[in-house]
Amino acid sequence: MTQATDTQAPTPAQTQGAHHIGLTVPDLSATRAFFLETLGYTQVGEVPDYPATFVSDGSTMITLWQANDPATATRFDRKNVIGLHHLALKVADRATLTALHDKIKTAPGCEIEFAPEALGGGEIRHLMCTIPGGIRVEFIAPTA
Repeated sequence: MTQATDTQAPTPAQTQGAHHIGLTVPDLSATRAFFLETLGYTQVGEVPDYPATFVSDGSTMITLWQANDPATATRFDRKNVIGLHHLALKVADRATLTALHDKIKTAPGCEIEFAPEALGGGEIRHLMCTIPGGIRVEFIAPTA
């Protein structure tokens, strides 16, 4: 990482946020159901012969790609595989985070890693879970 000096202006960011996030999943139907039914996303497209489904919360689009052979696919290991460690999504407030926690607890194929708690001992609260297919997703609520 290069740091700007007193005589050199910092380089402005060359990106403007995420356009979409692509996730390969072992069960497209189960993961699509999680995003649509548990999170309230809208399906905004699909390519049935690929197969892929595109879902959105109105701000972020997530592309879900079906793995060719889920039985032989390498499962994610967050400490030993290079790549996505987890996906972190914002929620409106603490009440939404708590309600989402309750929904995820009963959602098929999901497992709560930890319930809503303080992030780093601060005011922000978060929870971590795995969604269908084992992808880790964190949900973060802003300060009160």
